[in-house]
Amino acid sequence: MRDLVSKNRSYRRFHEDYAIDVETLKELVDLARLTASAANKQPLKYILSCDRRKNALIFSHLAWAGYLKDWPGPSEGERPSGYIIMLGDKSISENFNFDNGIAAQTILLGAVSKGLGGCMIASIQRDKLREALTIPARYEIVLVIALGKPKETVIIEKMGPEGDVKYWHDSEGKHHVPKRSLEEVILS
Repeated sequence: MRDLVSKNRSYRRFHEDYAIDVETLKELVDLARLTASAANKQPLKYILSCDRRKNALIFSHLAWAGYLKDWPGPSEGERPSGYIIMLGDKSISENFNFDNGIAAQTILLGAVSKGLGGCMIASIQRDKLREALTIPARYEIVLVIALGKPKETVIIEKMGPEGDVKYWHDSEGKHHVPKRSLEEVILS
């Protein structure tokens, strides 16, 4: 389990030519469907995409890696080959704040188990994406999960004494992510 969690990083560059089929996306959503849900209301719904044109449309409404100010996101050829758009059905529940995290993490762990990787994206031009995909108002766009065959190496680093949490790319394009120590996160 530790290996699976350690390999589950926020990947932002992919082998775009590696195809993900709709059945794989359905399998990942099926894992999420089986997870816990507050009051068992199950308000989450999903839009799947593994079509190049639809992927390009979704991509155009996302922002990537806020700490990497000079990086506009993955270039052509390094973009995700699949997306799962997570929606909250407000006719079922107005609150899906816990369900979405559980479901998204489950989807990403499932992706890693299949040799894939992904990234949860909350920086979304929601109104524009809603219009582009004709998403009815009853559905709140919660997250977009980008998926693909990772093209980058992600390195977990020990956080320095200054406590800087910002991830960064080195000169070889490797993605470094500082993490707090176990001793720092356990209070008693």
